[in-house]
Amino acid sequence: MTKNHKSVRWRRIFVCCLFLLSISMTLSAQDLLVSGEVTDGNLPISGANVIIKNTTNGVVTDFDGHYTITARPTDTLQISYLGYTTLTIPIQNRTNINVSLQEDATALGEVQINAGYYTTTDREKTGSIARITAKEIQKQPISNPLAAMQGRMAGVNITQNSGIPGGGFNIQIRGINSLRNNGNAPLYIVNGVPYNSQSLGSSLTSSGLLASATSPLNSINPSDIESIEVLKDADATAIYGSRGANGVVLITTKSGTSEKTSFNLQAFTSLGKATATMDMMDTAQYLAMRREAYANDGVTAYPANAYDINGAWSPTKNTDWAKELIGGTSYIKNLRAGVSGGNGNTTFLLSGTYRTESTVFPGDDTYSQAAVQSSVSHRSSNDKFKVDLNLNYANNKSTIQANDLTAQAYRLAPNAPDLYDGNGNLNWENGTFENPLANGLGKYSNQSKNLIANAVLSYSVAPNLELKTSLGYNDLNLDEARTLPSTVYNPVYGVSSRSSILTLNSGKRNSWIVEPQLNWKHKWQDHELEVLLGTTFQSESSDILTQRGTGFSSNGLINSIGAATIVQILSDQLSEYRYQAVFGRVNYRFKDRYIANITGRRDGSSRFGPKNRFANFGAIGAAWIFSREKFLDKSSFLSFGKLRGSYGTTGSDQIGDYQFLDTYSISNNLYNGVAGLQPTRLFSPNFGWETNTKVELAIELGLFRDRVFLSSAWYNNRSSNQLVGIPLPATTGFNNIQANLDAVIRNRGLELELRTLNIDKKAFSWSTTANLTIPNNKLLRFDGLEGSTYANTYVIGEPVDIIKGYHFTGIDADSGIYQFEDYNDDGLITSADRQYISDVSPQWFGGLNNRITYKNWELDFLFQFVRQDGHNYIYSSNLPGTMTNMPIEVLDHWPANGENAEIQRYTTGLNSQVFSAYFRHRTSNAAISDASYVRLKSLSMTYNFPKKLLGSVTGSIYLQGQNLWTITNYKGADPENQSLTFLPPLRQLTMGTIFNF
Repeated sequence: MTKNHKSVRWRRIFVCCLFLLSISMTLSAQDLLVSGEVTDGNLPISGANVIIKNTTNGVVTDFDGHYTITARPTDTLQISYLGYTTLTIPIQNRTNINVSLQEDATALGEVQINAGYYTTTDREKTGSIARITAKEIQKQPISNPLAAMQGRMAGVNITQNSGIPGGGFNIQIRGINSLRNNGNAPLYIVNGVPYNSQSLGSSLTSSGLLASATSPLNSINPSDIESIEVLKDADATAIYGSRGANGVVLITTKSGTSEKTSFNLQAFTSLGKATATMDMMDTAQYLAMRREAYANDGVTAYPANAYDINGAWSPTKNTDWAKELIGGTSYIKNLRAGVSGGNGNTTFLLSGTYRTESTVFPGDDTYSQAAVQSSVSHRSSNDKFKVDLNLNYANNKSTIQANDLTAQAYRLAPNAPDLYDGNGNLNWENGTFENPLANGLGKYSNQSKNLIANAVLSYSVAPNLELKTSLGYNDLNLDEARTLPSTVYNPVYGVSSRSSILTLNSGKRNSWIVEPQLNWKHKWQDHELEVLLGTTFQSESSDILTQRGTGFSSNGLINSIGAATIVQILSDQLSEYRYQAVFGRVNYRFKDRYIANITGRRDGSSRFGPKNRFANFGAIGAAWIFSREKFLDKSSFLSFGKLRGSYGTTGSDQIGDYQFLDTYSISNNLYNGVAGLQPTRLFSPNFGWETNTKVELAIELGLFRDRVFLSSAWYNNRSSNQLVGIPLPATTGFNNIQANLDAVIRNRGLELELRTLNIDKKAFSWSTTANLTIPNNKLLRFDGLEGSTYANTYVIGEPVDIIKGYHFTGIDADSGIYQFEDYNDDGLITSADRQYISDVSPQWFGGLNNRITYKNWELDFLFQFVRQDGHNYIYSSNLPGTMTNMPIEVLDHWPANGENAEIQRYTTGLNSQVFSAYFRHRTSNAAISDASYVRLKSLSMTYNFPKKLLGSVTGSIYLQGQNLWTITNYKGADPENQSLTFLPPLRQLTMGTIFNF
């Protein structure tokens, strides 16, 4: 038996012994079983924290506000809930203690915050941690947890790419740190289990459907989430080492409650419409544009294929294609049922959710999710042994057609024929019409199954010493299929089933993680010390297979790849990732006002060569709660004040697997009927970790008994040693080689947060929260930039997220053609003149939320705002004058308004000068304009049924809205996704109800 096997066996024996020891321990005779109810004076409070003061022994109230906890007669209960005043109540031999909490902003600092490997409070944290809870999440009819965070967290910028169910999101936590597009994703942790956010989907199957790959986070049911914490600065993230370079998103699901068994039922239905569409030309305007374009090109006889203008199509027919193709209504139906209960030692929760969602496109395609969550917590009678088990499983299915109809909605001629003929079949108008619904004859299916399981076992060896082990497992399976039968093509082409295509993609990813930990706490006089030591062992493997079958004898056999005469393996990837680490934390507190927090981690990753496999990361954070000084004890103005700061380093290994090795792939080119190998990557063992150095200074102030709470944080992050591909000469046969680039990116910014309790009466209350982020991103260094292939992408001293393009100077009054600045004065406009810099990174962003309660009524509304520039409609539009519809802005053209016009002279494409100028115009600063907006992101009106009305049953009915109203000067459809190609986020109206019994 090897040494490793012996070590594993002894660890197993040790854990088993601890488990048997804990089971054998019994409750001492002096312990009490204390129970009661927590309310706000009228309604029960579900999810309130009830703990034994100065211990970790605690429970949360169930759906009816009930709790049961084991305690000694001399113990003291501490009861808290977000937004309410914390109560401290001595037990004094009582077995029934009912509590009524009062709403108060001062309680915001007492709620426990998940910091990953440890917990803290808002008042005593030394790092930057943002948080939202189930209370905010449940007020939004969302399918992706990232959607719940939009506009609610300072320093966290989230953009929704598509309004199609399952679509992706972009998230940036304090800016762009890496030059690699896939190197800026944060680390996601679900109940202690790392969750890979990289999609297993293939663009070969879902191409044209989503603005980005299907988000794996859709497999996490928002209804099951208790809280989401985002770790931002070095003090909060360094304990995660390389994995925390871009921030950490901690997702905690709901857990069971004690006391009696309770049932929860939640149901809602939602209607969705596209947030905005552009006003397009009507038939008269469109045909006038076409006639003028032909006249400009000197064409008097319209071509045979100009069906829109040569009489083949009706000149009087006028269709609003945006209304026809993306103007439908999507429907969401969601049902969640749960049961929770337990006793003083064991609690459980079991819930199930079923959700279906359609799209705004024609047809009956749907996206559905079935999710199950279970949680079991047990503690021994003497409170020494504890075990927490969490399991989350989701099965997602999508049959949404494999192309986004948004582009066709904006490009089809307004006098194009009807979609269906008189018999209800797709209309091809005698071969003159490319029907946009033709792809719907093909089918797309996507099914993912995701399992996240976690177990935490802990044993108190001594009163201040705890051994803990966290065990996690994640298994994700994805199957995609896309059929493209010959019937999707215009019958005039005579395509047979021999050209039909079936594309299959199968992806599997599973990972496990084991993290043994040792926690020690000690308190003496005015000193408190906490020490955490732990190790991490993580393994992940992925397997992706993409196949294509063609040459079917019949379209009826297209769903079976075995019926294809030609089968190609488009991609067959198998990768493994290994990660090991040792981490630690030391937290020291003196007189509850001076706090120091030191964290460190030594990481080892299989993604680097043997010489660079390990790296060290760490941070120090400090806080001074100056409001606890004696000279401020009696201040009537300042109720809380804290200065905090942090400095540290984190790293990144987000480069994919096997990047340092010579790698080969199977070649599709056969030699004598035998498949061979072809090289795909060169050996490069010397590159190492990216490094992100983070600095933060912050001040937090509570005024007037914390009725006004202000927080201001300044951060300065420098990311260096960039992991990018160094370009190679074409003669090598490779585009680049993986290496560390001598480039430095700085992210500096200011985050402001405000919480106010404006009115706090028994029957009426009003509170406000607001956040504002002012980021600044800059490329400080890039050695050899001017001579590299990145010279047209980046500029030293400018943000990373810039666009270098032509400088549009206007329209020539005589020729009517776009003019651009000749930077090098060579008399020609070439790619060398693409020197104008447009910054499309956000200049500032944030959110403003208000919550108003009156008796049994609650009103919540959130405004999200962003100041930014972005691509306008010019970037997505076709050449004005061709056989494609245009926004009405194109009517402002030359010569009607001369050199002051917005659009140059029309052409059908025959005028090469106008044609070339059009493409330069699309890549010039003219295609960049103000994309700022203020959006009523969410609105929720809730009525809580009076307790006397339903007796033992509590419940509420609510009306919610999402993306309801947008104020913007944006020259396009939607300023968030800035595209006329992909569906914008939907405006949704939701009605639902919740019952607890």
